[in-house]
Amino acid sequence: MKDTYRHKGMRRQLIEELRRKGITDERVLQAMEHLPRHYFLDKAFEEHAYEDKPFPIGHEQTISQPYTVAFQTELLRVRKRDKVLEIGTGSGYQAAVLALMGARVFTVERYEALYRSAKELLEALGMKNARCFFRDGSKGLPEFAPFDRIIATAGATEVPEALKKQLAVGGILVIPVGAEVQDMRRIVRTSETEFIEEDTGSFRFVPFLGGTEPAMPGKTPP
Repeated sequence: MKDTYRHKGMRRQLIEELRRKGITDERVLQAMEHLPRHYFLDKAFEEHAYEDKPFPIGHEQTISQPYTVAFQTELLRVRKRDKVLEIGTGSGYQAAVLALMGARVFTVERYEALYRSAKELLEALGMKNARCFFRDGSKGLPEFAPFDRIIATAGATEVPEALKKQLAVGGILVIPVGAEVQDMRRIVRTSETEFIEEDTGSFRFVPFLGGTEPAMPGKTPP
């Protein structure tokens, strides 16, 4: 994997574009400027890696456009050492951004092939504070709950109750909710029984699906 001066220059231009579009959290911008997005894409898309666009990563999934990644991450208000649950590992890019910001990341993927490739890449990048799981994301990771922050990178028709239950009091959940077009919803847990919800803008995501998709029938990852 090579990260050239040209790649870094294109990344700086992308960060300036994100600033113009309204992203103000410098910690988010610094993490994204540091992280080579082209590592997370098929070689065929490398020349376009620093355009503000989503790209396919297989299994009818995409790597979100950089603005969407930055917007969701900014909404999370991540602090160092925060325990963050990500639903939908995909390429691993969002998990890597969170890890670079100092979070302890627990990321869940339902497609075994994507889980394996993301896990391998995150390990190769030395992201020791990012742990990958091949699971049904709608159930979260109850054995590691509660989480300070939870982020979902697929469009849900409704907020899974399991995720709300696994959010710590004072924690923030960011999830796109809707059918064709989703409202980006930020949910803050204010007590054991109370939540404050706000919609922050419209986006388009791949659907949030339950269950898992093994790479080979009957084969389960270790």
